[in-house]
Amino acid sequence: MAYDVAAVRARVPALKSGTARFDAPGGTQTPQPVIDAIAAALTAPLANRGRHTEGERNSDRIVTEARSALADLLGTTPGTVVFGRSATQLVYDLSRTLAKGWGPGDEVVVTRLDHDSNIRPWTQAAEAAGATVRWAEFDPATGELRPEHLRAVLSPRTRLVAVTAASNLIGTVPDLPALAALAHRAGALFHVDAVHYASHAVVDLAALGADTLVCSPYKFLGPHLGVLTGRAELLESLRPDKLLPSADTVPERFELGTLPYESLAGARAAVDFLAGLDPEARGTRRERLIASFAALETHERALRARLEEGLAELPGVTVYSRAAHRTPTLLFTVAGHRPAEVYAHLAAHGVDAPAGSFYAVEAARALGLGAEGAVRVGLAPYSAPEDVDRLLTALALLND
Repeated sequence: MAYDVAAVRARVPALKSGTARFDAPGGTQTPQPVIDAIAAALTAPLANRGRHTEGERNSDRIVTEARSALADLLGTTPGTVVFGRSATQLVYDLSRTLAKGWGPGDEVVVTRLDHDSNIRPWTQAAEAAGATVRWAEFDPATGELRPEHLRAVLSPRTRLVAVTAASNLIGTVPDLPALAALAHRAGALFHVDAVHYASHAVVDLAALGADTLVCSPYKFLGPHLGVLTGRAELLESLRPDKLLPSADTVPERFELGTLPYESLAGARAAVDFLAGLDPEARGTRRERLIASFAALETHERALRARLEEGLAELPGVTVYSRAAHRTPTLLFTVAGHRPAEVYAHLAAHGVDAPAGSFYAVEAARALGLGAEGAVRVGLAPYSAPEDVDRLLTALALLND
């Protein structure tokens, strides 16, 4: 099918402001059906989950539907879908739980490519347990994190390996199945940060080789929320800290306090919106998601090529997104201009392309960019050719 970006854009009210938005890696704009689902949840009776009153039944239905939708999105089962305030919070909770079994002599591997939310929770938990932290480097020249980078830091003492499915800074998509195989061969668990990846590709927990995985619906058209999933038998074996009277079943065992029912309703609506990006797709929601992401990838690939070709023609532009397999996320600098200056210039021309290190501080340092970082341009389902042209036109005016 021909991807109908105009139809997508027509359902995203925030785009009426006229700004060309390239800030999607930090959070996407919200489609009307997601807004409506959140409003419907808040205007209907709500109560703590149960089966007796209308409010209880509404809440229970929202949770059940949200778990089912996220399971379809992530290629997992509803009973393993855990909700939290953010992916960062969920990784902190998971790291502290797993670290109960770590001690001196154990090793934990993190990578320089990752967002800090997939680094610091693990390093801090390891240090508290007396375990050793080992770092897998990536190649700054290519942006690649290859199996040999991980192999170099694995040992029989490795207990966990944490790796991003896609860099939120430069878009690199590592070969996760190969990395997972190495981690499992060493006897380690393999944790995946799919926060950026889930916005651009179909997630399949088992195919990626992940034992646990997190994502954030607000990166793919949904509300602010965190989601964790994992192998059922692993989740069943973990004993997180919890309140005495709270449920001890999985996934409720990992959910602290009352769930944000309105956000869960929005997350379910976001998954349904994604499943409808290809209106000709048929079958189960999972099958429609696969077809819709295929259409989205084709659309985003064409826009990325248009963007990269245009940037290559501009003087002084250095692009750091170079990996062979990457998301439509580009990081660049312009000679003679600080990233914050470029950001402000673009904003003045109605283009939202922020600058910084975007919490990927280790990656920014490895690239020689430091805390100042660079300008990041990210595509989303509502990105259009005219947005790319506006960005390139504005950049061309930078030296005028």
